[in-house]
Formats: sequence, structure tokens, C-alpha cells
Amino acid sequence: MTTLQVPPPDVAERAPRRPVPVEKISGTVVVLAMLGFAIYSVSTLDFSWDSILESADNAAKVFERMDPISLPPLGDLAHLIGLTVGIVVLGTLLAALVSVPVAWLMASNTRFAWVARAVSVLTRAIPDVVLALAFSLTFVLGSPLPGVFAIGIHSIGMISKLFADAIEASDNGPRLAIRAAGGSRAQEFWSGVFPQVLPSWIATVLHRFDINLRGSAILGYAGVGGLGYAMRLAFEDFPQGYGRGLGIAAVIFVLCVVLEIVSSTIRRNLLGINPAGKGLGDRVVRRATSGRSPSRAAAASAHPATVESMMKRPWTRDRVRKLTWSLGALVVIVGSWFTADVHFDDITWNYVWPTMQSFWPPNLGNHTLTEFAEALLITVQVAFAAALLSLVFSLIFGSLAARNVAPNGTVRNTFRVILVVFRGVPELVLAIFLIMVTGLGNQAGAVALAFGGIGLLGKLIADSFEEVPAGPEHALTAVGASRSQRYASATWPQGLPQLISNSLYLVDTNIRAATILGIVGGSGIGFYLTNASTVLDLHGQVTTLVLMVLITVLVLEGVSTWLRRVFR
Repeated sequence: MTTLQVPPPDVAERAPRRPVPVEKISGTVVVLAMLGFAIYSVSTLDFSWDSILESADNAAKVFERMDPISLPPLGDLAHLIGLTVGIVVLGTLLAALVSVPVAWLMASNTRFAWVARAVSVLTRAIPDVVLALAFSLTFVLGSPLPGVFAIGIHSIGMISKLFADAIEASDNGPRLAIRAAGGSRAQEFWSGVFPQVLPSWIATVLHRFDINLRGSAILGYAGVGGLGYAMRLAFEDFPQGYGRGLGIAAVIFVLCVVLEIVSSTIRRNLLGINPAGKGLGDRVVRRATSGRSPSRAAAASAHPATVESMMKRPWTRDRVRKLTWSLGALVVIVGSWFTADVHFDDITWNYVWPTMQSFWPPNLGNHTLTEFAEALLITVQVAFAAALLSLVFSLIFGSLAARNVAPNGTVRNTFRVILVVFRGVPELVLAIFLIMVTGLGNQAGAVALAFGGIGLLGKLIADSFEEVPAGPEHALTAVGASRSQRYASATWPQGLPQLISNSLYLVDTNIRAATILGIVGGSGIGFYLTNASTVLDLHGQVTTLVLMVLITVLVLEGVSTWLRRVFR
């Protein structure tokens, strides 16, 4: 008989410990260092009681002297809204079309992939307001084309990057089947890849449209017509015009919230889930990998007389709804062309090439590299400070907006609506208002960016928490864990890598937004960019500043990619 030997108590109690990888330790140090830098950045903005009381006193004086809040005449207001929406729609459409070949090249392993990646990164790094200021030198005064091209070029980066990610994540089966059948590379893409990623492409374009609409107001400070330009003229009439400016700002806010809801409705109806629980992309993959669609397979085995009738796709309610939304989108695009009043003869071709040449070579002008570096540091500090302020509130709102964290559906829906309202507020319009009313500069800009960031980061946190594997949560629930214990031990640890990635994405977005705060009274690198963009002889400085922002963004993206891999 074999006797079981029990180890001594001191040995049995010592469970083996898994060694912590050095890379994960390094990643933790980097995250803590960035968190410390964000806290330091908040402290440099001087959010003291004295500055808050002083800004409140300045705001009270402005409100006392300004005229009552008012709006332009109804006809003029309708024209301004149509012009603004038209410019944003056409600019977003331009980016959506150009992003298709750029994303395809980015996702391919051809020798041109690096060119496409460079285009994507460069267009994301150049603020649209800088592009609008530069384009205004080559177009007739008052033309909407500077705004269309500025929005379009700047949006290519985001749309192409997300579209390329969707292409890389698509199923290779249909593409390889087409290749085996002798299809060309174009046929592989349009028949084997594009149908799978079309829902993702449409959703990304609609999301970018929301972003462009919120940022369109700042283009008015570059001379682009619409609500932003009318608001700029009103705010320049200090202080009487502030009432009209606030009225226009309120219109922009309502317009952003309404179109945010419309955009969400389009995404839900056009890309919605069918009764079987599969989306459009799933149906495309299922049909493509089966070699033939279910209807065609059934038709092939049916009686010859019924083949033709069975191969016709029935007009279901889902198909009619999607066709209606598609036709509606086409009407909006055509209508935008006329409301924006686009004329290509507005381009003064004699100035196009000299303007392009003026951006090269890069130079410092009368400034030093130290001055530009200090200005860039201020911009980065504003971005990190705003991201930290957003993170504090987003963790609360985003967690309670997640289905697996909220105590009930009512709480979840309530916080989802709150996040929609936060996302609907154009942060740059809020920054303009706070800077001009309170007299503060970077503090007001950071508060405005933080306000807008709550909606974006909160939604990303809610979505990422809902997507964590449910197994650990169910296991904890089965052993009697409370909701808070389940959140702390399962949801939070699993969602932490995505939380870090989303926070760095917000910092990346804030750097671009903080760059253009200089145009409305903020400091940082945006101040130098704005001054250099309006004078042809100073465009070399614009190139230098854009390259500095580009390097910063690339470093941040590299750190974000590395941290995602470390904490995966």
C-alpha cells in the first residue's frame, strides 16, 4: 500500500509564482510615467481658485456688456447651415473615395505599401485649418473649395487607417478563391474583399462625418464660409456681437447633436443586424466562402422553369429599408453640391504651383528650434492634461454605459444618452467660447478638449468593456461575487489593455486639436502655425512645425502599438 506523503505546511503554502516579463514591467513604467506627465501637465495649467474666480469675473463683465442672444434671419441661417453641411459632406466624401485605394495599398504587401502609409500618417498630422489657410491663397475669396479640400485631405488619414485595419482583419477565403479561378488583383479586391469591409467603411465614414462637422466651425477662422465664419464675425464685434456669436454657437451644437443621432440611426438601419443575428459582412463572407449564395444553390437544383424566378432576390423589408437609406444618402450628396455652390473655376491656377513650392525647404525663419520645441511641449501638455481630465469622468460614465457593468438597462441607456450629448458638443466651439469669454488661454482649451473627450473615450470604454470575454465574469458570479468584485477582478483587468490604447488615441486626437487652439487665442505650436500659414514667405516654417507634430504623433502611435502588444 502506497502512503501519500504530504509536504510540510511551510512548503505547501508557498504556491509557485509566474515570473513577470521584463517587457510588461517596462510597459507599466511607461504608463505610470505618462500618467505622471499628465498630472504634471494639469498642474502647469494653473487651475487655482484665484484664476477660476478671475475668469468668472471676466465672464460676468462680458455677459453684462453683450447684446441678448440672437440668431441671423431665418433665410440667412438656413443658407449658413446648408453651406456648412454641404462643405462637410463633400469633404468627407472626397476622403472616403481616396481612402479606398490608399487603404488597399496599406493592407497589401506590395512595394507601394510604405507610400500609402506615409500618405495616411502625413494627412492625419496636418490640421485641416492649416490646409484651409494654405488653400485660401490659391482660391477665389469666399470659395467653399478650401474647406472641402482641407476636410477631405485631413480625413484621408483616419478613414484609410481604419479601413486598412478592416481589410487586414477580413477573411482571405473569398480573395484566394477568386485568385485560384484566375481573377485579377482588382477582382480580388472588389469581389472578395470590399463586400466584407463595406459595413466597416460606411461606419467609419459616418463617424468621420460627425468629427468633421464638429470641427467645421474652426474653419471659419481660416476664411471658409458657413456657420463658423458667421460666428467669427460676430465674436470680432466685442462685446455687442457676442450675443449673436453665442446664438450661432448654439445652432452648431444643436446641429451636431441632431446629426449625431441621424448618423447613429443610419448606422443602425443600413448596417443593422438581421433576424438571424448576422450582419451584412457575415452574410457576404458566408456566401463567398460557400462558392455560391444559398438562393443560387437552391435554384441550381430546382426545376428549370423555376430557376429564373428563384434567382431573383426578393424585396424584403430589410432590402427596401437599405435601398431607401442609400437613395437618401445620394440625395444628400447631390444636394450638398448645390448648397455648397462649388465652382472649380474658383481656382486661381497661376498661384497653385508657387504656393506648393513655398512649403519647401523647411526653415525656422526668425525663430529658433528651442522656441518651436517649447511651443510643441505646451501643446503636448494641453493634450495630456485634457486626456487625464476626460479619463476621470469617462471611467465612470463609460463603465455605467456598459451592459455587463450597469446595474440595469435604464442606467445603461441613461449614460449612453449622456455620452451622446458629450460627443455632440463641438469642443473647438466650446474652446472658442471659453477663451473669449473667460480670457483664459490654454486652461480654457484643455477644459473644452476634456469635455469633448468624455464622449469619445466614454463610448470607447463602454464598447471595450462590453466586448471582454464573459467567461471570467460568469465564473465570479457563480461563486457569489458581487457586482463590484466582478468589475474589479474580471472586467477591469481584461479591458485594461484596450483602455490604455483608447486613452493614447485620445491624446493623439487632442494633440491635433490643441495644435489649432492658437488660432483663437491659445498658445503652443498652433500660434506659430497660424501666423506662418497666412504669409507665403513663411510657409517653410509651416513645414518645419508640421514635421515636428508628425514626429510626435508617430512616436505616440509607436508607443501605443507597443503597449497593446505588451498588455495583450
